[in-house]
Amino acid sequence: MAEPTGIGVQTPLGETGKIRRRDPIYQAVEPGTVKVYVWEFPVRVWHWVNALSIFVLFVTGVYIGNPFVHAASSGEADAFLMGWVRIVHFITAFIFTLGWVFRLYWVFFGNRYTREHPFRRRFWSGMWETVKYYLFLPNRKPHYVGHNPLAMLSYWLFGVMSLIVILTGFFLFFEPQLDTVFGRLVSWMFLVFGDSFSIRSWHHIFAWLIILFVIVHVYMSVRDDLVERSGTISSMITGYKTAKRAHLIEAEEDTAGERKTLDVG
Repeated sequence: MAEPTGIGVQTPLGETGKIRRRDPIYQAVEPGTVKVYVWEFPVRVWHWVNALSIFVLFVTGVYIGNPFVHAASSGEADAFLMGWVRIVHFITAFIFTLGWVFRLYWVFFGNRYTREHPFRRRFWSGMWETVKYYLFLPNRKPHYVGHNPLAMLSYWLFGVMSLIVILTGFFLFFEPQLDTVFGRLVSWMFLVFGDSFSIRSWHHIFAWLIILFVIVHVYMSVRDDLVERSGTISSMITGYKTAKRAHLIEAEEDTAGERKTLDVG
């Protein structure tokens, strides 16, 4: 499916009467049902590059900590294999770091679905209802086109965990040369995380927490796809999610604080 440009597709109007670039793009698919362009192309690319990076970093990281594969002949062959695993780990770590910086940038310059305001009462009330929803308890969870508050909070926590893994990882990378310029740039971590062993331990702990996040993330995505039939999983390929027209109008009113009509092409 080609990337939508907004040309020929009707969206809610801004204050000036012109289509704002970050307003949602809607496409009617059947009576009462609308497809919404939620995840823009850069976000989808980041998502899959990030997922692949986490997988590679985890496998190579586990191997570096406890080699589970050995060369046919020990000694220099094992050292050669470890060297290549470390190179792959380091290169992927730089890619993961660039992805983190990009995602932080996109929070401020992406569309409305890339961020949510956590300092609003409705954010926390919605999160509590969402928690009850995932625990199969009676709830009044509203429909969310983008991320629900629980998912958004978990992504913020994922960002913090990723930052800690990145910082401690750079320390471990430059630790053998602490007297160099780059070594001095990471030496402050002794004051925050403790000695070298503690920094290595924090690196491992938060790496495993990220894996736990991935497991929960996959569960929540699959459950949403099966229960709400909103195309949660496929939306990370096409960018589109499916929603009921009434749910979208409700979401628009909740966001704008006023009554709206939904004009869909």
